[in-house]
Amino acid sequence: MTTHRWGTRALAALAGIAAGGLTLGVGELVAALVAEPAAAPFLAVGNTFVDLTPEWLKSFAIRTFGENDKQVLLAGMAGVLLLVSAAGGLLELWRRWAGAAVLLVLGAVAVAAALNRPTATAAWAVPTLAGVVAGVVALTVLVGRLRAVSGAPGTRVTAGRGDDPTGTDTDADPEGAGVGRAGVGRAEAKRPSRREVVVLTAAVAGLAVLSAVGGRRFGQTLADVRAARDALRLPPPSDPAPAVPAGAELDVAGVSPFTTPNPDFYRVDTALDLPRVTPEEWRLRIHGMVEREIELDFDDVLGLDLVERMITLTCVSNEVGGELAGNAVWLGYPLAGLLARANPSADADMLLSTSVDGFTAGTPLDVVTDGRDALLAIGMNGEPLPVAHGFPARLVVPGLYGYVSATKWVTDLELTRFDRATAYWTDRGWAAEAPIKTASRIDVPGSFAELPAGRTVVAGVAWAQHRGVAGVEVQVDDGDWRPARLAAEASADTWRQWSWDWDAEPGNHTLRVRATDGAGDRQTDEQAPPFPDGSSGWHSVVVRVT
Repeated sequence: MTTHRWGTRALAALAGIAAGGLTLGVGELVAALVAEPAAAPFLAVGNTFVDLTPEWLKSFAIRTFGENDKQVLLAGMAGVLLLVSAAGGLLELWRRWAGAAVLLVLGAVAVAAALNRPTATAAWAVPTLAGVVAGVVALTVLVGRLRAVSGAPGTRVTAGRGDDPTGTDTDADPEGAGVGRAGVGRAEAKRPSRREVVVLTAAVAGLAVLSAVGGRRFGQTLADVRAARDALRLPPPSDPAPAVPAGAELDVAGVSPFTTPNPDFYRVDTALDLPRVTPEEWRLRIHGMVEREIELDFDDVLGLDLVERMITLTCVSNEVGGELAGNAVWLGYPLAGLLARANPSADADMLLSTSVDGFTAGTPLDVVTDGRDALLAIGMNGEPLPVAHGFPARLVVPGLYGYVSATKWVTDLELTRFDRATAYWTDRGWAAEAPIKTASRIDVPGSFAELPAGRTVVAGVAWAQHRGVAGVEVQVDDGDWRPARLAAEASADTWRQWSWDWDAEPGNHTLRVRATDGAGDRQTDEQAPPFPDGSSGWHSVVVRVT
């Protein structure tokens, strides 16, 4: 009897999971048909969770999981929903509509999350509502059948061949009339078998998978966007990037390459699901405190005199010695030239850029227009932007951390003021203006490496975008600082490789590095976390020499 009871509970939990999956799958499908993928309940809740996550938890996730933080979040959400759905099935077995109430509450949360997304319309509620209706129907039917199989209170069935012989009418009439002891009005339906419930549950689970897959097939898919990207042919730049000077790339195994390949370029953004925009759909609006509003399509941009520049980008979340920095050749059009077409007001001091998914960044206008190579970029390392890096267009501004300058999938540029507008990360306490701090990193040897005694090479990269790197020094333990050999400089907007030959003696040693920028300012040893305006301190590694 105990085994029978636990088997019934297990089936109820599986029914709850199948119904929960159908809720999400139908929501995904309807989102693709009537709204957009981001309106699906799973993504709407996930994106809202990202927005509401406290800074310390965001920093922990990036520090711990790096670029896999989104996958970890999605996996965690899936695990929680699995448990909640299973609990909903058990609650529905315990009391009719109790499990359905769980789905209704979760649906209300998802609707609120969807409607509060920056680009949401009323239609964004429809996917979740449709999913909840499907899930509630599936849960009540599945668990209702299971209650009938188990003879749970509140069911009226007759025993059928092959069923539990104890399956008498369990809804006895306490007054002794009608149904019950007299058998008058006994339910005509035959008691379903446990196998039927298993088959129905599997069918609902399969329908959940099919609807979720269908949601990914309908509407604009990532495959469509990638196909559009692959078919795009970028025009040659009217002003190509200068050739990388001889000696800019050191022949040292393990040091970061001077140019970061696109697949290896770091990715940090708030998008759980990559925005899906083709060049044919893309538009850029320039408005706000301007004399005239401008709107460009992608063909307009292709027809401009595009330039090519090599620029190193750095994420503000990069810890001392971290890898959230990369160097690439960007193809685009100078932002200053675009803004000049709209003739900004002299009172404007902020360029508020907005992504297609509603993300915003506030860039100091004087930085964009001071002559540096701030670009509306459409190409990266000789090919169209990868989808994960902003295809079809993004901003690139040398010298500023990405959260105030490097908006991906950009569709809107508003000229405004810092005392009138705020942006995504500044609303969460990060600094409004964020020049990149001078930084340096030891790539080789790695931390806790074991080295043979004798001559060994210590090498890495250093950056101080738009100021340049004038020098790098290395210290062993608490000894004197020794000048490293700098690779050739491509420009003040790119990082520089460096190396130092060390006569390593046996024992445990701590290696430290610091850089001096082109203005003569030395990298500070003051330790600071990324929040609120970027990390600082000297990078160090501990090695053992034998």
